[in-house]
Amino acid sequence: MTIEPLAPSTRKRAAGKRNRVTIAMVAREAGVSVPTVSKVLNGRDAVGPETRRKVQDALSSTGYQRRARSEPRKVGLVDFVITELDTAWACELLRGAEQEAYRLGSRLVLTVTHDRQDNPREWLRTLTSRPTDGVVLVGSSTRHVAAARLRTIEAPFVVIDQFGWYDHDIPTIGATNWAGGFTATEHLIGLGHRRIGVITGPDDVRCSLERLDGYRAALRRAGLPVDESLIRQGDFYAGGGRRGAASLLDLPEPPTAVFAGSDQQAAGVYEEAHVRGLRVPDDLSVVGFDDTEVCEWMSPHLTTIRQPLAQMAVIAVRNVLEPAHTGGEQPLRLELSTSLVVRESTAAPRDRVRR
Repeated sequence: MTIEPLAPSTRKRAAGKRNRVTIAMVAREAGVSVPTVSKVLNGRDAVGPETRRKVQDALSSTGYQRRARSEPRKVGLVDFVITELDTAWACELLRGAEQEAYRLGSRLVLTVTHDRQDNPREWLRTLTSRPTDGVVLVGSSTRHVAAARLRTIEAPFVVIDQFGWYDHDIPTIGATNWAGGFTATEHLIGLGHRRIGVITGPDDVRCSLERLDGYRAALRRAGLPVDESLIRQGDFYAGGGRRGAASLLDLPEPPTAVFAGSDQQAAGVYEEAHVRGLRVPDDLSVVGFDDTEVCEWMSPHLTTIRQPLAQMAVIAVRNVLEPAHTGGEQPLRLELSTSLVVRESTAAPRDRVRR
């Protein structure tokens, strides 16, 4: 029997297969398990600094090279995960996401988590059990999910992170909350108000704290004292706004203006003022935050800080569907500008004694 010699190209392929460094070889070199090497390669948590260094040294010394991934097949679906749908704020986000997905030839798959604190894995498991081209998560829906779990999502994902829970390696889109709080307060100061109340969101939410810091900074810049008795914690909902307004208006010297941390809270301020026979803005100026459709439904129309919610969702969907055009090697970290929208709910204070 005659054995034909391998053709040069065949010999090269065969040698390549024999010489290719595997994860198992890297693991032996580093003295760790194969899953540990895999975690380091994929940027996962739960690997100590010393172990990570050993694995990285072994990857370098062995010359390990990852196989190039084939382009995943598109399925025409984008997952959109949000806590609730019964607010104008949520509708603005959903509207932007749906329009951009449609423009790019995809459809949204909607998941409403209802803030399932006890079992956030339930929706996450569902999300990772079927094909998707990308995932957009609204920050409130991911509050009880550790960043390490988010990294188990194989598809491109972005967190619309208005609340400021995620740092560094999680791709996020947010807004300039500090600047918004500063601008709202500066507007009221410019009208002549000196006693300005503020109703924040929850005190464990960064965007709420940033808006409050902006409020404080505007007062200090104007040479006005920061009166802690004029600060109330809310919840971003109308009920929190009404409770905060009631407490502020019960003060011996109530404020002449209120900066509410959301448009919904501003609606609660309106309601409490109406019950007390106060007129907006004649007796009380009010500024909100978000610029949702509710601003045009309120009477008078609400002056507010515009947070570009729909645009946040547009950019998020575009980023997961076209990452080559909107991102790079570094995770997306984007803050969109807020701006003041002046309507009829703010005016100069009237010098009068109110009950």
